[in-house]
Amino acid sequence: MKSTLTRGVLLATASTLAVTLSACGSDDSAAGDSSASGSSSDSSSEPSSSSEEGMESTAAAPAMSEEPFGDGCAAVPADGEGSFTGMTDDPVGTAASNNPVLSTLVQAATQANLVDTLNTTQDITVIAPANPAFEAIPADALNAVLADNAQLTAILTHHVIPGRLSPDQLAGTHTTVNGDQVTIEGSGEMFTVAQTVTGTPANVICGNVQTANATVYIVDQVLAPTPA
Repeated sequence: MKSTLTRGVLLATASTLAVTLSACGSDDSAAGDSSASGSSSDSSSEPSSSSEEGMESTAAAPAMSEEPFGDGCAAVPADGEGSFTGMTDDPVGTAASNNPVLSTLVQAATQANLVDTLNTTQDITVIAPANPAFEAIPADALNAVLADNAQLTAILTHHVIPGRLSPDQLAGTHTTVNGDQVTIEGSGEMFTVAQTVTGTPANVICGNVQTANATVYIVDQVLAPTPA
């Protein structure tokens, strides 16, 4: 009788202990699952910083170069007031006078009393014939133009366009300060103007030259105004 009672107590105790241990194990497992779930959720909800940096890098467009371009740029002085750096803080008439590549143009502009106008007009584009452009004109024809102030003024102001045109804005038909139009063809770093004094198309040999008030495109021919 006593032995039977003892076995019953032991069995009941063992059963109770088993139930208790089972319940604890279940609670620990649930807590572990909850912690793992929270960790997984947190991990998925926070974007990777390396991924964000990659997206920003992909979205950022490369800056376009603002440097002068063209084979003719090699003739521009490397330093001093006539260099590209030296020209940036001077108005275009003064900047051109410091650049030996444009000495004939400056002489013609001085004779036509246009230097002050060029210097004081804000935001213009100047198609600037280099010295060889004037040398390509027969001497008698060039002398005749230089002696006719009205004609000289019309020719020179035909080379000036209101507004500073960047290279990607240069191609097209533009109204000049002379009141007529000039058509520039091309793209990238290759631009031409068909209507010139000699009949030979003008090429931009050094473009996107910056001065204090103008963007300059140096060409190898003198442009001809549109006939009235």
